Amino acid sequence: MTTIQLKTEIKAPIERVFDLSRSIDFHIQSASETKELAIAGRTSGLISHGETVTWRGRHFGVFLKHTSKIVNFERPTQFTDVMIKGHFIYFGHQHFFEYKDEKTTMIDVLKYRTPYGIFGRLFDNYFLKKHLTQFLEKRNKAIKTEAEKPSVS
Repeated sequence: MTTIQLKTEIKAPIERVFDLSRSIDFHIQSASETKELAIAGRTSGLISHGETVTWRGRHFGVFLKHTSKIVNFERPTQFTDVMIKGHFIYFGHQHFFEYKDEKTTMIDVLKYRTPYGIFGRLFDNYFLKKHLTQFLEKRNKAIKTEAEKPSVS
């Protein structure tokens, strides 16, 4: 099982960071490079406990589908999405949020297992882990940039 863990410090209220992290619309906007679209389940707005979303996006030059379900949800401190259909043996993404000293710390813990035995592990070691890490880092940077914008009253 491969694990990717990222920590991002954001100068914004925890509720704002939490909601941006579960926003279907914001994900589509921030992942435009991979042409991600929500095509089934919850396709816009804020995803919540028990809901599913099917994403279609271009990764490694191929359009892939991935369906996740929110299996744990405690606003505004954590939620977990788990793949229920897709190209992994297992894919789970835990999102944790802590607020202290006027900053929200966002922690991502992504765990996954590739299929295809040794070939899947080689692909993971040489390409996939780096790709997923960069994808999450870009997403987190977009969340940070948006969350830290001054609110318009």
